[in-house]
Amino acid sequence: MPELPEVETVRRGLEPAMAGQVIEKAEIRRPDLRFPFPPSMAARLTGARVERLRRRSKYILADLSTGETLLIHLGMSGRMLISGQMPGVFHHDHPAPAKHDHVVLDMENGARITFNDARRFGAMDLMATATAATHPLLASLGPEPFGNDFSEPYLIARLQGRATPIKSALLDQTVVAGLGNIYVCEVLHRAGINPQRLAGQIDAQQVVALVPLIRQVLGEAIEAGGSSLRDYRQTDGELGYFQHTFRVYDREGQPCPTPGCTGLIARVTQSGRSSYYCPTCQR
Repeated sequence: MPELPEVETVRRGLEPAMAGQVIEKAEIRRPDLRFPFPPSMAARLTGARVERLRRRSKYILADLSTGETLLIHLGMSGRMLISGQMPGVFHHDHPAPAKHDHVVLDMENGARITFNDARRFGAMDLMATATAATHPLLASLGPEPFGNDFSEPYLIARLQGRATPIKSALLDQTVVAGLGNIYVCEVLHRAGINPQRLAGQIDAQQVVALVPLIRQVLGEAIEAGGSSLRDYRQTDGELGYFQHTFRVYDREGQPCPTPGCTGLIARVTQSGRSSYYCPTCQR
């Protein structure tokens, strides 16, 4: 499933084609994805201007001139693709509709935004912008990693006394929003923390170091366009490139890249997910 860097990359790709533009026509080609689309979704989108395109955790939020916000979740295989006329890009024809093109938005600038989702684990919903933060998918989310609310004292307080592994604690979306399996593995390797250690047993100095490392890893991944392992593509169809700089994720049996470390990357299963780490330098 796309994590924060992939979703932010998609948001940035959509912004030039959508922000400030009117949706001239919305076409909904099936009744549902992971759950049913809201009533009269095509009619509610058609004619609305996209005032702002933002991200909350792993969700893209398009604030509309109608006072509603379109929520987009990519799920496991969802892709937002742009075709046609885009600012600063030469014109090219729209491709023929594909089998899994479920939602199509034709913008006033000639761009077409297509939500393609082969496995249909993605989602779209409409909600009142003024109360968007109370939407069931957003209400319990923790602070954004790049926001001021995600601070060293905050993380120390949230991890204190927790009897769950640090890997599970950082994946908890109520603790910090947007982190997923890939980037937690990478963060913990840079921090020298074994993913199986209990969160409440990690000393405050190591917890303090996690905050800038989380921001560093996510920032590098965003600049690289995210990580493409299976289905993820950017809005122009290009792959992300951060996977080429993974230190531990999906590198089982390979040498640890930490200077001076002679260990090999190992894999363990935690809560049904693979954790990659170096048993030698991650304590």
